[in-house]
Amino acid sequence: MSTTNKRKALITGITGQDGFYLSKLLFSKGYEVWGFILKTENPFRILFEEDKPWQDIKQILGDFNDPQSIQEGIKSANPDEIYNLAGISDIGTSIKNPDETMRVNASAVTELLSAALFLNPKVRFCQASSSEIFSRNDPPPQNENAVLGPNNPYGEAKLKAHLEMRRFRNEMNAFACSAIFYNHESPKRWDRFVTRKITRTLTQIKLGQADVLELGNLDTVRDWGFAGDYMEAMWLILQASQPDEYVISTGVAHTVRDFVNSAAQALDIHLSWKGSGESEVATDSSNKVMVRVNPAFYRPVDPFAAIGDSSKARQILGWKPKTNFEELVRMMVEEDLKNAKILNQ
Repeated sequence: MSTTNKRKALITGITGQDGFYLSKLLFSKGYEVWGFILKTENPFRILFEEDKPWQDIKQILGDFNDPQSIQEGIKSANPDEIYNLAGISDIGTSIKNPDETMRVNASAVTELLSAALFLNPKVRFCQASSSEIFSRNDPPPQNENAVLGPNNPYGEAKLKAHLEMRRFRNEMNAFACSAIFYNHESPKRWDRFVTRKITRTLTQIKLGQADVLELGNLDTVRDWGFAGDYMEAMWLILQASQPDEYVISTGVAHTVRDFVNSAAQALDIHLSWKGSGESEVATDSSNKVMVRVNPAFYRPVDPFAAIGDSSKARQILGWKPKTNFEELVRMMVEEDLKNAKILNQ
């Protein structure tokens, strides 16, 4: 524990949606918050400028490709708790850059924890793991004992880091934990993710700013939760008496088509689905095509039905998701409507 009255937390990947919600949570609990930011990033792109003054976060400019940079960042912050959210965060990018993904999402994690333990053996560390570490052959729902077997570079790197947390716990008695996150979204989600593409494009169509939404596999099944709820779980993991790993999920399955329908409903758009496969389309009440399939958006490997069993987190941590699927989608749509109106002023 630091010598000041405030606990100190270091958040890597602080400029993403998870960093936004985690920072707000930690500020509300009286933490001194440090953020590890890429040297190439513009700090003022931080998502929560409008909600919390950026100057309240103590910035560390560094590079996860540079071990010395990681060590210097740890020395500067000397944190009591570390939340590692940094890394390449989407499967498509990982497929194009597998070596960099392994470096940033795995090797750098080991370097980060090693440097932190050298400075403070009692530091508490939580790794943002992923459902992508599990085998596609293990039927849902998956819990902490599900078969491991990723099928893309992102999952492979996340698995390596996940196993490193186990090794640090078992061999070094480190307080090293993993939050095995299933898909989580929010109004702060970047638009390179399909969920944000859906809400933003349908909003633009509603306002006459776009014509049609094109998507890949509409039958892809996901377990979507709210990022704010999941960051609360991550904090609870580091408050537990013992380090461990936890699946964080809602346990509720929805398809991409479901996400489209929910977003359309929030926008008061009435969709009718016709056809199947690559010929499937959704039309509005005037029979105009609003959504269609574009095979160019198919993933090289079709993802498995990722549905999580978070019973362990609910029983041990007392955590449960507070935001349901429809509320989550509506929040995202309302944010897109607000932003669209601001742009049109």
